[in-house]
Amino acid sequence: MWTSFFANLRDAFSRSDETPLHLESRPADNDFIIEEEGVFASLLNSVRDVFFPVKLPPLVLESKPIAVVDRMKTKQNPIATTSAVVIYGLIILLIAFLLAKKVQFAAPVRTVQVTDLSVPPQAPPKAQAMGGGGGQRGPTPVTKGTPPKAADTQIVPPKAPPLVEPKIKIDPTVEMQKDIKMATSIPQLGVANSPLIGMSMGNGSGTGMGAGNGSGIGPGSGGNTGGGPRRIGGGVSAPVPIYTVEPEFSEEARKAKVAGIVVVSLWVGADGLPSHVHVVQGIGMGLNEKAVEAVKQYKFKPAMENGKPVVVELNIEVNFQIF
Repeated sequence: MWTSFFANLRDAFSRSDETPLHLESRPADNDFIIEEEGVFASLLNSVRDVFFPVKLPPLVLESKPIAVVDRMKTKQNPIATTSAVVIYGLIILLIAFLLAKKVQFAAPVRTVQVTDLSVPPQAPPKAQAMGGGGGQRGPTPVTKGTPPKAADTQIVPPKAPPLVEPKIKIDPTVEMQKDIKMATSIPQLGVANSPLIGMSMGNGSGTGMGAGNGSGIGPGSGGNTGGGPRRIGGGVSAPVPIYTVEPEFSEEARKAKVAGIVVVSLWVGADGLPSHVHVVQGIGMGLNEKAVEAVKQYKFKPAMENGKPVVVELNIEVNFQIF
């Protein structure tokens, strides 16, 4: 180390005379040296290459493919694949089970079932269930006696015997079906089951006999006898509903999920409008009021008897169903 140090000091302070360096190398000939061409020569060469291209020998590939490991390729483990399929299958089954047991939050569908009245049954006439009645504005109830003749249309109403006989005598009649059998063994006009004996056509209103309103016999209304309006059957056709309203569920019944049938009784007038609407058989929870409210909005083609619209009484079932 000290020898090299002292040699460097000597060279720094004293110069030695050395022979100058002579370069004897020459540039070697190389095929990669490109000779520059003129502009016109380059243009002529380009035109010649376009129209008269030089045919080169066919290219022969002598290279061979080398097997390279695919770094992006993933290795699948059979155990991992099987476990993934099982887990996904269990998840799908769990979702399907939850969807099947899902609680329905949508409002329940409300349906109303109306009794079919298009083809009424022709029931045999019964005096106990025909319905109807009449009466006049007398001071006392109707007296016991034989009812007047039955007729489809009333011409002369029954009255108490006048003091002076009329010049043209026409037998009094009441509006009633001809096939109804009434007691006829009592000599005076009246109602056979009346407890009173005397002469009175009843304390009702109309042109019949009894405490009702109409041209029939008894406490009902309209023609016929038996109380109440006419019933369907025995020559009385059924009213046909032409407009119905679906009943609404009450909030109390919706929360309790109560369903059932409410039977509503009503009168259908000669104008096709319902009246005297009331519940015959109910289920409570506010559904009875909803059924009556819906039936009051119904409209009917009125019942017919002998070609004329008449008042009838019938029952309708209103069905409250939760789906």
